[in-house]
Amino acid sequence: MNQFEKLGVSEELAELLTDLGITEPTPIQEKTIPLLFEGKDVIGQAQTGTGKTFAFLFPILEKIDLENPNTQALVVAPTRELAIQITAEAKKLVSDAVGVLAVYGGQDVDRQIRKMESGSHLIIATPGRLLDHLRRGTISLDNVNFLVLDEADQMLHIGFLNEVEDIIRQTPKNRQTMLFSATMPDQIKQIAKNYMKNPVIVRVKAEKITLDEIQQLVIETTDRGKLNSLLKVMKEEQPFLAVIFCRTKRRANKLNEQLKGKGLLSEELHGDLTQAKREKVMKLFRDAKIQYLVATDVAARGIDVDGITHVFNYDIPLDTESYIHRIGRTGRAGQNGKAMTFITPKDFQEMRVIEKEIGMKIQHQRMEEKEERKSERKEERPKQSKEKKKTQSRNTDQNRQGKKKVSEKLTDTKQSRHTSSQEKRNVRSKSRGQSAGTQKSGKPFENSRTKNSRKKNVKRAPR
Repeated sequence: MNQFEKLGVSEELAELLTDLGITEPTPIQEKTIPLLFEGKDVIGQAQTGTGKTFAFLFPILEKIDLENPNTQALVVAPTRELAIQITAEAKKLVSDAVGVLAVYGGQDVDRQIRKMESGSHLIIATPGRLLDHLRRGTISLDNVNFLVLDEADQMLHIGFLNEVEDIIRQTPKNRQTMLFSATMPDQIKQIAKNYMKNPVIVRVKAEKITLDEIQQLVIETTDRGKLNSLLKVMKEEQPFLAVIFCRTKRRANKLNEQLKGKGLLSEELHGDLTQAKREKVMKLFRDAKIQYLVATDVAARGIDVDGITHVFNYDIPLDTESYIHRIGRTGRAGQNGKAMTFITPKDFQEMRVIEKEIGMKIQHQRMEEKEERKSERKEERPKQSKEKKKTQSRNTDQNRQGKKKVSEKLTDTKQSRHTSSQEKRNVRSKSRGQSAGTQKSGKPFENSRTKNSRKKNVKRAPR
């Protein structure tokens, strides 16, 4: 038995869910669906990826009256991407008899009007384009029984809060209202107070929806070294498709230009882009014609693209809910994914809060230490080489000095021998002079025998 039947879902819808491989409800579905079947207003505090879309779609689709051609249900979403995603989920569950229409900017208005003429039981719309149709009189909300405000906090961040209130005021007061939001700022609470009837609050804790399929890593770096750290990680990881999150539109624009300057296939996605440009960028990303999508949190709401293998948090998210939403872009449909968050010293405290709230200690890695170690090893080699050269030079000098000393000693020895020989020759010369003097003075000459014997007895001085 499909577990959704216990929540009040019809047997027919339960069988369809079984065919789709959906048999067990998520926590948000389990808590929300019975309340909605009872007709109560509900505030669901849950992040993207918890299954909240089906939580509000199942009761709505079960209650739509096919014999009534008017618009009976309205879902308001902050972005075109999320509106398209919800529309796709709804169409999986209904027959052609149920009119489901997505209304968002960037589409041809006349084409949307023609589609609405055939009747739309359920409209999923962005605030701006919906208000445009309301002003034109091409959409009527007079028969809306079910109103859903999805990702309400993001509509607040974008600046759609006034538009949302204008839309709410144009729906019947007896409608059933459902509000889903990852966070509950005071302004969202005020909307709930002003436009909802005794809402039941359903919360799903963050730690229950952190996906096990996502490998998380925190990379400690510096402001100056962050870009190089990102490029190094991208080169090592080689993602198929990756989303790179920045906090602001300016940061996203600057980083995208830097990546393009490095020859990488990237584009930016943020609120300053026209709808036509947004559509073009998303088509390039879905078709894998670009590898990196540099996005802000708001612009990336509702992105559900097959093949996203990595999420890089270039800037740390504002809060835990945003962190969970970001990393939920990967590791979808049972696939593995990686989420890598780059932090600088000033981000440490915020990262500790995120780790505490998701109930896990994420592995940290210091990129700069690795680079420093490599640099140190490179520096040591030249130092060793210089020392070796100094030693060799010192040895060479010592050898030269030694050779010089030896040479000097040899020279001194030669000079000494030369002096000794010269002295002996002088002695012999003097001796001969004395003999000659004796002969002249009447002393007998030495005969040949005496001369020869002297030659034999006299030892020549070495030369």
